[in-house]
Amino acid sequence: MIPISEGEPDRSLKMVYIIDVTDGQHRWTVKHRYSDFYDLHEKLTAEKKVDRRLLPPKKILGKNSKSLVERRQKELELYLQTLLQQFPQATPTPLTNFLHFHLYEINGITAALAEELFHKGEQLLQAGEVFSLCPLQLFSVSQQLRMAKPTCCNGDAKTDLGHILDFTCRLRYLKISGTRGPVGTSNIQETSLPFDLSVFKSLLQIEITECSSQQIRGLSSLRSSLVTMSIHRSTESMMSILVPEASEFSQWEPEGVESGCPVTAVIPVWRNLTTLDMSHNCINSIDSSVKLMPKVEFLDLSYNQLSSVENLQHLYNLVHVDLSYNNLRVLEAAHTRLGNIKTLSLAGNQLDRLTGLTKLYSLVNLDLSHNQLAQLEEIRNIGSLPCLEKLNLSSNPICIIPDYRTKVLAQFGDRAAEVCLDCKATTEKELDTVEVLKAIQKAKEAKDRMSGSDKKVDSVTLSNICIFIDFVFIIILHNCTNHGKKYL
Repeated sequence: MIPISEGEPDRSLKMVYIIDVTDGQHRWTVKHRYSDFYDLHEKLTAEKKVDRRLLPPKKILGKNSKSLVERRQKELELYLQTLLQQFPQATPTPLTNFLHFHLYEINGITAALAEELFHKGEQLLQAGEVFSLCPLQLFSVSQQLRMAKPTCCNGDAKTDLGHILDFTCRLRYLKISGTRGPVGTSNIQETSLPFDLSVFKSLLQIEITECSSQQIRGLSSLRSSLVTMSIHRSTESMMSILVPEASEFSQWEPEGVESGCPVTAVIPVWRNLTTLDMSHNCINSIDSSVKLMPKVEFLDLSYNQLSSVENLQHLYNLVHVDLSYNNLRVLEAAHTRLGNIKTLSLAGNQLDRLTGLTKLYSLVNLDLSHNQLAQLEEIRNIGSLPCLEKLNLSSNPICIIPDYRTKVLAQFGDRAAEVCLDCKATTEKELDTVEVLKAIQKAKEAKDRMSGSDKKVDSVTLSNICIFIDFVFIIILHNCTNHGKKYL
């Protein structure tokens, strides 16, 4: 059905006609001037021997009167209907392009993609570049494969579906980007279009954005090849991505795991997956599906809705974890949940205590920025971590404490020089001040021990304490000399 309505004149004061195209449940609009119809007709008369008299003639004199526009509108509508009836099996390429079939209609979309890959496919594969597709294109390919029809409908070998299948079998890097809302001028909602990924046989990396986990089919077929997977704004659970078949079974276990309980299915693991990025979703828990990716080293779950950390103890190769911008308020016994990780980002949460981080002995990089840490005593919980080199505490209430940097660095004792705080290397001046703070703290602790003892302090002990206090003041005077400052 191709109804044409009168549009608004464009800037050149020529009338634009709006064509309403319907293909099954999909509808879209196309805008053209009469000159576009004329160019189309010239191509069709040259290539397909269409009757030249079929197109209504140009006006000779006068302006675009209302009667002329209405008459031409009906004539152009009849013209398009006649063309479609004349080519019921294979619509000519000039006409499909004119009606934007390559943007919205299944046959036109696959034909356009096949021709693109005919010309550039081999070059793209050799270059190892990331290839981008949208859900509408993948849906069209999936639908074409289900149809009992030739792989080339219009007789042009360049548009054969085989070019797409050959390319997808060998492609290594894929990006799928969907849209929210209708596509272009159509009523097509991409999030409602299912597509099948089983045509991709060699993928190492995939990124999916703005899709729905319900529309993604065949993702499990990538378990043996995929190394890196990124899923954004597409799911509410890890299970729906990592174990899409879980809904079919009441009990399941990963392959290679001995279970004392009866199971209804053994699910293959993601054999080569080392990087999983599921940031920017609506995930509220780390479920048992993570057992299926034993080789994962890098895990990004930032910008989700996590309030607790569970099940990550099953990931024995985990090195880098990003849990930033979630809803974490406390993280107890983190070493039992995270293992021997080196990098941990907890930025943008609601943490006000660090007691759960005391045994993360392998931790090198810790980001705690944009939390609710207010007490300097909390830093003592991480001050003894032997490998910690980078610490970010920016945008916490603790940052407004006077001499914040030196007081934080002092919590690391002899390792203060090795710590980079808030992306800023420690200076010699700060280290000198840290030494003073450490000496004062030791003197205070000695005094507290002395005052808390019921035994009489002998003259030797008292003499040692006095010597130690004198040593503190010597350090202070030394710093004054080095930095030209007075310590009062």
